[in-house]
Amino acid sequence: MENSFIYLDSCNTCQRIKDELNLPNSIQLQNTKEQPVNVKQLEYLKKQSGSYESLFNRRAQLYRKRGLHEQDLSEVDYKELLLDHYTFIKRPILIYDDKAYIGNSKKTVAAAIEALDND
Repeated sequence: MENSFIYLDSCNTCQRIKDELNLPNSIQLQNTKEQPVNVKQLEYLKKQSGSYESLFNRRAQLYRKRGLHEQDLSEVDYKELLLDHYTFIKRPILIYDDKAYIGNSKKTVAAAIEALDND
């Protein structure tokens, strides 16, 4: 998978982390609103994270608006939702040296910074 940084341009947390990472020019930037995650990327991310559910952003406004918090969602449901709307993907995601760093936890960001600094 190509080295890339998947983020939402209007997300302040994504912007802050993007700045913290000090990304090299070799990393392709992908604003998920303009260029949503495709099936190939989603399959790769599922392999990295273990499930579609682990890639799902429950903080997305549409999660409650669509009443999804009241449903028992399956892996198939999560996959369809992730492909349906850009806000459902956890972000940001750094794909670097065939490893994905998914989300904005301090631990994930620290691991991404370390991976970038080691090169």
